[in-house]
Amino acid sequence: MLRVVVLVSGGGTNLQAILDKIKDGTVKNAEVVGVISNNHNVYSLTRAENAGIPNAVVSAKDFPTREEFNNALLEKVDSFDPDLVVLAGFLVVIPPAMIDKYENRMINIHPSLIPSFCGTGYYGLKVHEAALARGVKVTGATVHFVDKGTDTGPIILQKAVNVLPGDTAKVLQQRVMEEAEWIILPEAIDMIANGRI
Repeated sequence: MLRVVVLVSGGGTNLQAILDKIKDGTVKNAEVVGVISNNHNVYSLTRAENAGIPNAVVSAKDFPTREEFNNALLEKVDSFDPDLVVLAGFLVVIPPAMIDKYENRMINIHPSLIPSFCGTGYYGLKVHEAALARGVKVTGATVHFVDKGTDTGPIILQKAVNVLPGDTAKVLQQRVMEEAEWIILPEAIDMIANGRI
């Protein structure tokens, strides 16, 4: 059984997609053993509670230095003894020591078709605003392994989503989540859990 720890910063819709796909048997041989947020009072923690999953908050605001936060984050991840770390809307720069320790065992979901609209500064609505400003007709989402660059690790899965006339960044964000992110993130976990990657 693949032990998965999910790192989140907000509402946790990708976390919910993972939990739902494990529950309905779409994702086999995997279990979420812990959820870690860098923010207090976010709905993702409630989702974890509702599913009976141990959860914790490690917030940079609670530490005097970035180094202490980084150490505490790695310590908390380690405490769950994960086989796979999943960044599901985790808006934190991952410490190099953590990337080294979980090399090829940490994945991220990004709301564009990498290499478009990715890298430093591209997160949340900013990705979709950039796609609309550029006038692209197709966007989507990418699941990739995490390396020391920003959105530069090897790509596992991508799924395209059409941009429709009149889309706002918020409308497009929702469509990308529903039609791509919530599908390919659980699928990538299933592939890893069952030796297909």
